[in-house]
Amino acid sequence: MPEALSPSRSERVPSPRAARIAVGALFFICGFAFATWVSRIPVVQQALGLTPATLGAALMGLGAGSFLSMPVAGWLITRMGSRRVVLVATLAGAALLILPAWAWNAVTLGAALTLFGAAMGAMDVAMNAQGVELEHRVGRPILSGFHALFSFGGMSGAAIGGVLAAAGLSVAVHFGIIAALLGVIAVAILPSLVETPPPPPGEPGSRLRVSPAMVGLSVLAACFFICEGAMADWTPVYLSSVLGSGPGVAAAGYAVFSAAMTIGRLSGDWLTVRVGRTRIVRIGALLAAAGLSAALLIGTVPAALIGFVCAGAGFSVAVPLVFSAAGRLDSRSAGPGLAAVTTAGYLGFLAGPPLIGFIAEAFTLPLALALIVLFALVGAALAGHVSVADSSS
Repeated sequence: MPEALSPSRSERVPSPRAARIAVGALFFICGFAFATWVSRIPVVQQALGLTPATLGAALMGLGAGSFLSMPVAGWLITRMGSRRVVLVATLAGAALLILPAWAWNAVTLGAALTLFGAAMGAMDVAMNAQGVELEHRVGRPILSGFHALFSFGGMSGAAIGGVLAAAGLSVAVHFGIIAALLGVIAVAILPSLVETPPPPPGEPGSRLRVSPAMVGLSVLAACFFICEGAMADWTPVYLSSVLGSGPGVAAAGYAVFSAAMTIGRLSGDWLTVRVGRTRIVRIGALLAAAGLSAALLIGTVPAALIGFVCAGAGFSVAVPLVFSAAGRLDSRSAGPGLAAVTTAGYLGFLAGPPLIGFIAEAFTLPLALALIVLFALVGAALAGHVSVADSSS
């Protein structure tokens, strides 16, 4: 279990239960806001007359904004505390959600998504810092459950967005309503968030040292994010173009992966206590590798769906435990470690799908998807780093 907090890392939590609800709400909001935008992409593309290539270029703004803001968020957390940073980032994300609805071409859409992505990236680091700080307070793993709430937020945002799109509600009105609701929720939960005061005047802020633990966790994050990004973008293509399934079954590929991941995260904290951090990450990575290997070798739709379920369950607890370990790299603040490791993870998330595409173009898609198996095995080999951080904090 994590070591006791030092005085410089003392926290004010009015009520552990209220704090858990508040931090859980942050994860739900983040997933909901992102899915709200995703649910209206087809409408925005049609309204602006964007080709797939032009839309893809504009969508790169999301990742670019997040990638740039994450290190800044980590720096701010060490000086202001994650409570202030997460509030500002959440309110900014809610407000900036409106901008894509008012874009008039690909350039303005890309700029709007860059700003929205920057707010979401900062919120991602700060809300995970909140989760890690609260995990220290309660003395047991709880971060996996928070990540499950992110998934629930995404599913809820997508479902509501689909209903409103079918009803013909304009994107601007849809985004405006959601932005206002998310902003009100963010302000309402502020009193219950974890507060970590900045260092006293004259005391240097937290400065993360490059260490084997940090490098190992960054590689782990990149590996698992590459796998998640590839599963999201390429499983429907594999089912339809390689196995010849219909559109409904192709869409079900990522759905079963996401469902298995959500269920795994709901039980992840309980399993971590009983199995241990390193073992649960290693077992999960090996389960994902075995399931995907079998799916690719057998080459049938049922085998593929079962393999995707194994991958979702196997990867489910890995990222929360990597983030938890990153937040323990520095005993004074979770911000620097989380910023470094989360940035590495998002770099993998951005690089993974194009890498799969290049290999598929040069060889075959099944061979390209075998790269996910390789990265899962690398994750299994490096799983020990999720516990190394305990001794380095």
